[in-house]
Amino acid sequence: MVAVLVKEFIQLTRDRVTYALILAVPVIQMLLFGYAINTDPRHLPTAVLVQENSVFARSVVSSLAHSSYFQITHQARSPAELDRLVRTGEVQFAITIPGDFTRRVVRGDQAQILIEADATDPTATGSALAALARLPQEALRHDLTGAVARAPNPAAPFEVIVHRRYNPENITAYNIVPGLLGIVLTLTLVMQTAIGVTREQERGTMESLLATPVQPLEVMIGKLAPFVIVGMIQTALILVMARVLFGVPMAGGWPGLIFGVFLFILGSLGLGFLISTLTRTQLQAMQLSVFYLLPSILLSGFMFPFRGMPEWAQWLGTFIPVTHFIRVVRGALLKGQSFADMGPSLLALGIFVCVVSALALARYRTTLD
Repeated sequence: MVAVLVKEFIQLTRDRVTYALILAVPVIQMLLFGYAINTDPRHLPTAVLVQENSVFARSVVSSLAHSSYFQITHQARSPAELDRLVRTGEVQFAITIPGDFTRRVVRGDQAQILIEADATDPTATGSALAALARLPQEALRHDLTGAVARAPNPAAPFEVIVHRRYNPENITAYNIVPGLLGIVLTLTLVMQTAIGVTREQERGTMESLLATPVQPLEVMIGKLAPFVIVGMIQTALILVMARVLFGVPMAGGWPGLIFGVFLFILGSLGLGFLISTLTRTQLQAMQLSVFYLLPSILLSGFMFPFRGMPEWAQWLGTFIPVTHFIRVVRGALLKGQSFADMGPSLLALGIFVCVVSALALARYRTTLD
């Protein structure tokens, strides 16, 4: 029994991939769950459109800026610019202070400000919107003095009108179901490709293939092409179920969505092929696939608000293709984004495809060394 025990420990240390995963996975899980995951995001990017230059307007903006939930990052010049910032996801909130704000406050004539929230992720905006309840009482507390303090309804000098855009009813399925498309494609395509190619290495068929004059690019295309069709079928099935079962709105943006799906499928298959060149057994291929899937779920904004993570976690998340793909899917289905609106995310997916394909082709000939 002791001899078998010693043998198993020796074998474990020789399997470098498994040994590394045993040590790395717990550390990564602790770091991600302990530091990166935050369901109460703060300092969310906010754009303001101030249509009057007054003390009251500046006090409202200052009160929001000093809040832990809002960070003023853009000063919009027109309603169109404000709409574009929200639509493209550059800001989480858009605030409009109308031109008659001061006059209505002084007269007690139902002054209002408009706050538009990108509610595609209800968790990201819920706490911030709840914090707005005290804004009317606190923002102008030092300005309403003297004769102005005797205006009607001094306890509530203005009203905050909140518009939850793209998901006014805060339906969680509208956020989760489109994100599931990226996770499902990652799970199936990356793992299937990695395990399938590694299986051929174990059986010896890959060695026979390497002995032929077939070029690496030809082998890669031949093996991955069927899975492209599988990915497209999965995408169509998930979109139909999202609409029929969960009522997810289909706002448009189909050209960008189709192109983004195609790029993501190619990148996922290329990554699976690359994993197969780094492993020698199917177990190792599956372990590396799961190791890639973990940060894809936690750091992409699928389960937890992306802007709620610390900056270092957001920086890591930008290198994960699922992050950009989820933005494309949610932008198309919920916001109806145009191809240009999706430009940065589509560019990131294109770079991912090129890098992963180049690495896979470079390692293909040395796989059986």
